[in-house]
Order: sequence, then structure tokens, then C-alpha cells
Amino acid sequence: MLPALYKVAADGLPTFADKGYIGAGIGIRIPVRRPKGKSEQAFHTDTRTFNALVRHVRALGERTAAELKQRWRALQHVTLSPSRIGDIARAALVLNKIWK
Repeated sequence: MLPALYKVAADGLPTFADKGYIGAGIGIRIPVRRPKGKSEQAFHTDTRTFNALVRHVRALGERTAAELKQRWRALQHVTLSPSRIGDIARAALVLNKIWK
């Protein structure tokens, strides 16, 4: 079995990724890929629901990241690792809630 790509996934926190992360390891949740030549409707209802939920959760995260990067220009140019930018992102989130 492959190790988790991210520490939070190894710690048991579900981590959602897109279809490009196949084989990312334990704890990484990705949508089920459909076989070539088949439609999404060929999947079982549970699989379609799981895919929709993963897309929905990822869309919320992507939207939040895009909004923060547009409002706080400093975040567009940061090249720190995700673990080091955490404090900056948390501060931007707090300011973003006050701004709205």
C-alpha cells in the first residue's frame, strides 16, 4: 500500500483530490473514473453520489482559494510551502470575514 501523499490524510482526515491523483495513497479521496466509452449513468447510484459529493466539496475549496487570492494580492505571489503559509492564509480568512 502506498503512503499518504499528505500528512493530514495519514492522520485520518479525509483529503479530497481530483481524478489526476490516482494512486496518491491512503486517505486521499478521488472520484471514481468512468471506463472509456461509458457514460456516468453506467455507474451505480452510490458511485454517482460519491462523485458528486467529492466535486461539491472540492468546488467549495477551490472557490475559497480563488476568492482569497483575488482579494489579497499578497497571496498570489507567495511561494512558501503549504505548511508555512498557513498563518498567512488564516489571517486572510479572518480579514475576509470582516471585509464581507
